[in-house]
Amino acid sequence: MTSSTPVAVTGATGAVGGRVAEQLHAAGIPLRLVVRDASRAPRFEGGAPVEVAEASYRDTDAVRRALEGVELAFMVSAAESADRVAEHAAFIEAARASGVRHLVYTSFFGAAPDAVFTLGRDHFATEELLRASGLGFTALRDNFYADFLPYLAGEDGVIRGPARDGRVAAVARADVADSAVAVLRDVLRDGPISPHVDAVYELTGPEALTLAEVAGLVSELGGRGPVVFHDETIDEAYASRASYGAPPWQLDAWVSTYTAIATGELARTTPDVERLTGHPPLSLRTLLEGARAPQPGADPV
Repeated sequence: MTSSTPVAVTGATGAVGGRVAEQLHAAGIPLRLVVRDASRAPRFEGGAPVEVAEASYRDTDAVRRALEGVELAFMVSAAESADRVAEHAAFIEAARASGVRHLVYTSFFGAAPDAVFTLGRDHFATEELLRASGLGFTALRDNFYADFLPYLAGEDGVIRGPARDGRVAAVARADVADSAVAVLRDVLRDGPISPHVDAVYELTGPEALTLAEVAGLVSELGGRGPVVFHDETIDEAYASRASYGAPPWQLDAWVSTYTAIATGELARTTPDVERLTGHPPLSLRTLLEGARAPQPGADPV
C-alpha cells in the first residue's frame, strides 16, 4: 500500500467515523469519505486531499465507483436493520471487485452465531463474509458504547431491562476510533505483513459495571437528577417496549441488550485498547465528568 492512495472512511458523518477521518487527516493521510449524503460530510481545511463519494452499502455499483483506487478502507457497520448482513455482503463484494485489499470493520464484542445479543449474530456473519472474501481484514469487536449508557434511562430516570446484576465493560466511542486509527496507520505502513491482517481485537472499557452502578454514576454526574435501575423480567421487557410498534427483530435486539449483560457475556475487560493506542481506555466516570466540564470557548456556568 502507498501513502499517496486515499484511505476510504465510511460512516464519516457519525461519531466514530468522523473522529477516524479527523485524525487521519491531521496525520496527513489522503482520504475518501464514503457517505450517503455528501452535504453532511465533514469538511477539513488544508493538508492532505479529501475526496467525498456518495454510496449506500447496498448500491454495489456506487460502492465500486466510490472505492476505485482505494486499497485500505474503514467499514463502519450499517445501521441496524432486518437485512444488515445482506448490506454488508454487498459492500464487501463491491470492495473486493474495486481492488480494495484490506477492510477494518467495526464488529461486536459478543460476535458469535449464538450470541445472546441478537445483533451480535449479524456481526459474526459479517466476519465470516470477510474471511471468505479473500480480503485482508481487521475486526474491532466493540463492547456496548459507554457514551450510550446514560441514554438507557427514560424520561422518568429509570433504566429498565432484564440485566439482573450482570456487568458490562462498555467502551468509549473515542477509544474505538483511536483504535481504528492505530490499525489503519499500521496497515497503511506495513501492508500485508502487518500483524493486524486477519486479526480480531476486543475493545472494552477499563471496568465492568452493573446497570445499578451505571445509574449511580449518571445520578451523580449526568446532570439530570436521580437515575435508578429497575430489573424487569423478560416478559415485562417485551411488554414495556411493545407500544413503540417496532418489528420483532428490533424488539429482540432491544431486550437482548439487557439479557446479554445478565448472562455475563459482556463483562470481560481486555487490554486491547491500550495495546493498540498506547493509552488506557476511558471510564464511564471520566466520560461523564468530561461532558460536564466547560468546553474551550464556552461561557462558564
